[in-house]
Parts: sequence; C-alpha cells; structure tokens
Amino acid sequence: MEQNDPDVELMLAFRDGDEGAFDQLFRRWAGPLLRYLERMLGDGALAEELVQEAFFRVHKARERYEPRARFSTFLYRIATNLALNELKKPRRRHVHEEEDQALLRASGPGADEAVASRRLGVQVERELEKLPERQRMALWLSAAEGHSYAEVASILDTSEKSVKALVHRARVALVARMGECAESMISTPHRGTA
Repeated sequence: MEQNDPDVELMLAFRDGDEGAFDQLFRRWAGPLLRYLERMLGDGALAEELVQEAFFRVHKARERYEPRARFSTFLYRIATNLALNELKKPRRRHVHEEEDQALLRASGPGADEAVASRRLGVQVERELEKLPERQRMALWLSAAEGHSYAEVASILDTSEKSVKALVHRARVALVARMGECAESMISTPHRGTA
C-alpha cells in the first residue's frame, strides 16, 4: 500500500461505508482524469462519458478494493483501459476546427500570437495522435500528468523499463517531426520510482 496517500484513505473510508469519501474522490480526480482522457481520445464528450464510467467502476469495486498502489494509479489504470477500448473502435474525430475558425476571425492586440499559439497546439495534438497509443499514453501520463515511471508502468500494465523506452521513443518521434519547439514542450525531469 502507498503510505500517506490521502486518496487511499478516502477509498478505504468509502469501502467501509462513507459515501462522502467517494464524493471527495470524484471532486478531486474528475478534472485531471477528464483532461487526460480528452488528450488521449480527442473527443470531449466521449472523455466525459469515460470519466463517469471510470468512477462507476471504482464505485462497483469498493468492496473488493485493496490498496496496492496510489489511488491515482488505480483510477488511471481503469481510465486507460477504457480509453484503449474506445481507440480500438473504427471511428475517428475532428480536432478543434470550430475553435480554430473563431481564433482566425479574432482581431485586436494579441490575436496574431493567439492564432500562432493555437496553431502550434493543434500541430502538437495532431503529432501526438500519430504516435502509437502506448507511447502517447506513457508520454502524457509522465510529462503532463506528473506520474512517475513506476506509476505509469502500473497504469499501463508493463515494466518501468518499457515505460522509459515508450517515453523516449515518443519524444524522439515528436522532436523529429516538429523540431526544437516540441522538445521544449515535452521535456520533463527524469521520473524514477514514486
């Protein structure tokens, strides 16, 4: 069990019948989990559905819950499995086309910078989507969500060595496609074990 994880304590309290503890977990983790799933899926509505499904599964698993890792690792593993199942389905999605059009119509101070920044963001998102799913997830979980490589390994059900390789390959691919701007956007300090 992860020592001193207040979320594990909340989950244990929920397991023992404290419904308010579940509400606290939801309030604490729904936002970060939604951002992660939106990034993985590129579809906000689907990401919202999967957040609900992930918490439904946490709720269902309450009696069987045994703290073997941080609560966030447990939750992200459920969400990652749901996302992987969705990504296997044969549908694709549009990427922020309405937002791009609104920015292009904008005028006034800072509009050019906003448009350039948005275009770079869209380019990064498109390049991230081209990465293999596991590389994209490993990179996002470590660089954006701040999980250690050990936690990412647990979430993705693989070894820490494999996670290091996935993150490295993802970074190399993005830098090769986008140059130095991608390198500065995705560089993070080494993330060893938790």
